[in-house]
Amino acid sequence: MIKGNFPTEKFMNLRTPLYYYNVELLHKTLDIVKSESSKHDYKIHYAVKANSNRRILSIIAQHGLGADCVSGGEIKIAIESGFNPRKIVFAGIGKADWEINFALDANIQCFNVESLAELHVINELASAKGKIAPVALRVNPDVDAYTHAKITTGTKENKFGINLSQLDEVLDIMPSLSSISFAGLHFHIGSQITSLEVFKRLTLKVNEILTDIEAKNIFVPIVNFGGGLGIDYGHPNHLAIPDFEQYFNIIAENFDRRPSQEVHFEPGRSIVGQCGTLISKVLYVKEGEVKKFAILDAGFTELIRPAMYDSCHHIENATSDGEPESYDIVGPVCESSDVFAKDFKLNACTRGDIIALRSAGAYGEVMASSYNCRELPHSYFSDMI
Repeated sequence: MIKGNFPTEKFMNLRTPLYYYNVELLHKTLDIVKSESSKHDYKIHYAVKANSNRRILSIIAQHGLGADCVSGGEIKIAIESGFNPRKIVFAGIGKADWEINFALDANIQCFNVESLAELHVINELASAKGKIAPVALRVNPDVDAYTHAKITTGTKENKFGINLSQLDEVLDIMPSLSSISFAGLHFHIGSQITSLEVFKRLTLKVNEILTDIEAKNIFVPIVNFGGGLGIDYGHPNHLAIPDFEQYFNIIAENFDRRPSQEVHFEPGRSIVGQCGTLISKVLYVKEGEVKKFAILDAGFTELIRPAMYDSCHHIENATSDGEPESYDIVGPVCESSDVFAKDFKLNACTRGDIIALRSAGAYGEVMASSYNCRELPHSYFSDMI
């Protein structure tokens, strides 16, 4: 079994669970994102919700990316981590007044607006400050991402965005809102999308929408395709960086881009997912009647994705070269759903072995909780450990 390259001896002396980040891989991924996107003059905003660790954010900001935020707190930490407010976009269906006011005071680039009701509130709050709020309309294009139901966002039954049937009404009302300026259109149809054909279908749909809008003599300055590009959870050692070249190419080949029109993206998981690993230790090996359990000191409090999304992570025993055995790999949390994998082949486990749960850089640390009064783990970085 091919394993990742970890400073295992140092982990033995550290309290686990912990998050370990491969900084070199993060830099390499960012370099590729910048190189491939620059070929098409695309603008990139990192989706902060994927991982808001301050060191991670500061590295991404140093590479010159913008930030895609979904709360006032994310805007605040993004600015504190070095992101230029003029490269920050603010999405989310439930923006509170204080968050909108905070974003207005920070002079962010754009609000991604998800309803007519929200548009009226932003106009009112901007007017009170004597400001003009730039807004992009998040349109629900009714394109199925063919991903997990809990991370699909672009169909009619989802809570996100303005449905196509409502778009004309919103566009007709916007000119009457004196403290709003139209910045463009925003689309985001889901997460962990592994088929580029889905992005092609989205692009063709966007072409149709733009043609309809332009019939009203409205120019769309920015088209934001959101994020959603998936990573390979099964092969983090072989496929550590997604194919950004093909991803950006399929948009370029199919999008009917207008002169002077900006094209934006909001990748999150695809940038940070593979650089992070949850490191745990085996507490006990429990022999059941029909199962063998590897009981770890990490649980869904540190990595909730398997419990919430039925997701699969590649798991390695970093300290054993024993013959693989089949285990249910479980955590200590007092819930039956605290299971990372069932009937998973793992090099023979003994108490104290170091277990690496790979591809935990996205939606790992950022979703951690203190349920059962568990302490939040520390994070460590490959260039500092």
